[in-house]
Amino acid sequence: MTVLAFAPTVAHIGPEIGDLPRRSTGGIDVVAGAALTLAMCLPLAVRSRMPAVCLSVIGTAFAIGQVLSYPDTFGKVGILLALYAAGAHLARFRRGLAAVLTASYAALTVALHNLGSPQRFPDFLAFYLVLVVIWLAGTGMRRWRAEEAERRRLAAEVAAATERARIARDLHDVVTHHVTAMVVQADAAQFLLDSAPERTGTGLRAISDTGRRALTELRTLLGILEATGEPRAADRTPAMGKVADLVEQARLSGQPVEWTEQGEQLPRSVDVELTTYRVVQEALTNALKHATGNPTKVLVRHGKDHIEVEVITLGPAVGDTATPSGGRGLTGLRERVRMSGGDLVSGALPGDGGFRVWAMIPGSPT
Repeated sequence: MTVLAFAPTVAHIGPEIGDLPRRSTGGIDVVAGAALTLAMCLPLAVRSRMPAVCLSVIGTAFAIGQVLSYPDTFGKVGILLALYAAGAHLARFRRGLAAVLTASYAALTVALHNLGSPQRFPDFLAFYLVLVVIWLAGTGMRRWRAEEAERRRLAAEVAAATERARIARDLHDVVTHHVTAMVVQADAAQFLLDSAPERTGTGLRAISDTGRRALTELRTLLGILEATGEPRAADRTPAMGKVADLVEQARLSGQPVEWTEQGEQLPRSVDVELTTYRVVQEALTNALKHATGNPTKVLVRHGKDHIEVEVITLGPAVGDTATPSGGRGLTGLRERVRMSGGDLVSGALPGDGGFRVWAMIPGSPT
């Protein structure tokens, strides 16, 4: 702006409202004109940090230049940029500054009229409306930035809440499944201690193995939360091959489980494999909780672009459940499946009783 302000070829581009006869260009006038030109340009350097100061200095220099009728300069464009910056960056005393600027402009128009300006009231009003539009443009930009910042803040809060919910679901799945298995195995070992002491060691080893699995998965989840970095997804996510471990663990807990796998197992995304694992895990956990010892069937069917999981527990529910239920497992699981674009249906079977969990999880091979 400062460089262009002293370029004669663009001097006529600056805004003009007084149109008074040009004064002579003596030595003092040249120095004073140069000072006014600098005053209309240099304050723009602080237009975002001190917009009110910037606009006050440039506005005063512009008004003096109009009243004293100094030669045209491109530096007069600074008044327009300062107005826009004030509208865009000024946070306090906006109305007060607008009132002061309006009163100052009215005084300037009166002074120009008394000095013989050829402009009339409509001309002064039109110029004022142009200034108002520039101010409002800056105000609009300020509001847009504030709304954008608010949208980003809300998006960050939603993302954080979603991540907290995901971690809560993972903790629920891991802790509930393994602790339930350990409780059932401990009850069985206590029973065997009186009826078949020679088999107690097998039950205790099963409890130990289940506890180690729980610690491994909990360490993995805690590793995700560490600020030092997140491990690779492939290292922290249960793979489809580990569904067999869930079945074997349920069998060690005394649950007769029949596992059937249909179709060709194809490599899927991490989210699809993890969701499949969690569906089987939660269904087997509920079977151990509410139908200990009842036959359970696990079916995993691999389709071309989806995986279908069905877990059926036969027979009536056990009246004295192994552990209390918090009622969050299936609800969180249903939300997890829906987030992946799939569907989950669960409910009691007709007739002699039983419970069925069915899920369809979309996911094309990777």
